[in-house]
Amino acid sequence: MTMVFGIPIQALLGQLLVGLINGSFYAMLSLGLAIIFGLLRVINFAHGAQYMLGAFAGYLMLAWFGIGYWPALILAPLVVAVVGIVVERFALSRLYDLDPLYGLLFTFGLALVIEGVFRYYYGVSGNPYPVPALLAGGENLGFMFLPIYRGWVVVASLIVCLTTWLVIEKTKLGSYLRAATENPRLVQAFGINVPLLLTLTYGLGSGLAGLAGILAAPVYQVSPLMGSNLIIVVFAVVVVGGMGSILGAIVTGYLLGLVEGLTKVFYPEASSIVIFVVMAIVLLLRPAGLFGKDA
Repeated sequence: MTMVFGIPIQALLGQLLVGLINGSFYAMLSLGLAIIFGLLRVINFAHGAQYMLGAFAGYLMLAWFGIGYWPALILAPLVVAVVGIVVERFALSRLYDLDPLYGLLFTFGLALVIEGVFRYYYGVSGNPYPVPALLAGGENLGFMFLPIYRGWVVVASLIVCLTTWLVIEKTKLGSYLRAATENPRLVQAFGINVPLLLTLTYGLGSGLAGLAGILAAPVYQVSPLMGSNLIIVVFAVVVVGGMGSILGAIVTGYLLGLVEGLTKVFYPEASSIVIFVVMAIVLLLRPAGLFGKDA
């Protein structure tokens, strides 16, 4: 058996795969957070609840209407995005001119309300969501067994993250969004509907959380607590990458997932805190984050 630093290669690669899968969710969720903060200057504490809503939307579509995984992969993020648009339009938009702390407190309270409603009806135990038949089973790579669905999660996450980054950084729509956050009055003078852009931005960030949720449903059990268990880690990822940095959110999401996976191999006791240790070190050396811009 091949060994690396006294660790069987199968165990090492298996944990790297787990880290890459976790990193895929970290990247997608931190991407949504970075978009909302970078373009709206809102610290969206409801992001974990929106992730949970995406998973529950897929679960309830299957349980109530018999809608399978593939349609739910499109419909669940749309449902969460619509919920986000309603929240932004009728509540969050009223807080833009106030201290950012008000937006944080509002979204934190909203997350507690959403989680509390689902805990009341579904308890805290998880509900299984089946892997789609097309992605069931796995492939024997010789050195390890790769579940097909987990491989799909990594590929889908990469596609979504890179596409979102390209849209925001390389297209005219993305330039309008960035300009609207820097000088909304000037952009509005050119005939662009800035409030609509901001609403759609929050909807996009919420939809990304919902997409991560439906992707996670077959991997983890669908539970009202799944968002609250993850959101603090995702905030740490965003801080390490740089608040508001789209590229930083993506890169650090995957990297910290891999670091967490490696830590489970060499020092399992530290795997639950290693991301926060990295965050502390980065803040000491570079307070703006790895990809953030110094003030």
